[in-house]
Amino acid sequence: MANFTAADVKALREKTGAGMMDCKKALDEANGDLEKAIEIVRVKGLKGVAKRESRTTENGAVASVIAGDNTSGVIVELKCETDFVAKGEKFVAVADALAAHIAKSAPADLEALLASEIEAGKTVQAFIDEANATLGEKIVVDRFAYFAGGFVSVYMHRTAADLPPQVGVLVELDKENAEVAKDVAQHIAAFAPKFLSRDEIPAEVVENERRIAEETARAEGKPEAALPKIVEGRVTGFFKESVLLDQAFAKDNKKSVQKVLDEAGVTLKRFSRIRVGA
Repeated sequence: MANFTAADVKALREKTGAGMMDCKKALDEANGDLEKAIEIVRVKGLKGVAKRESRTTENGAVASVIAGDNTSGVIVELKCETDFVAKGEKFVAVADALAAHIAKSAPADLEALLASEIEAGKTVQAFIDEANATLGEKIVVDRFAYFAGGFVSVYMHRTAADLPPQVGVLVELDKENAEVAKDVAQHIAAFAPKFLSRDEIPAEVVENERRIAEETARAEGKPEAALPKIVEGRVTGFFKESVLLDQAFAKDNKKSVQKVLDEAGVTLKRFSRIRVGA
């Protein structure tokens, strides 16, 4: 019988995040040697990573970091398989560590992020694989946003009290205005615009909307002479639904978001909205 105690099992669980039975088996195999047991847990866990590759990840968390002077900020989505893991301290700690790393390293894209070193000699990909191994679920990071240069702010939304934030919105204004930044970020969280301005919409998207509007109007039997006006009206409706600056402001639907920004004397340079699994 291996020489280890309940305290040893607890210590191994705290260090690895593995289940109680896995920790007992590892300590038994390691003859009570904690460091060797940690290695056994990780090795066995990593062997299961490939088996979990085909699993879906629809749960998780959004983590964020904002510089003290609001000149930069980051949001990152870390996904897992179940809400049970998502609400766990170790999973949230991994998400927070990723956000802090992105804030420091400002990677250009996801590929650069995964290849960067989060710890001495350990890439982000290896860090994620370790989390995958110790938590026993497929863990994935595939979206993040990093803004710097203007006044950067974030809004984080919890969809359930016992879960970490499931929605994160990062905004960048051209000048400081914390109240407007917060209000606009909350609006974005609620209304999920796809574009900042009409100029951002690809021409083919607009043309497709125009085509659908015309085909729908014809199918409804609208008069030929009225088609151009009807089509333009429906395309305008698409803009008001999809374009942030055209949307009616959440706190005052008599004003557009553009008008709210104009009245505050600020420009929204960019935004990013991440909702877990969406």
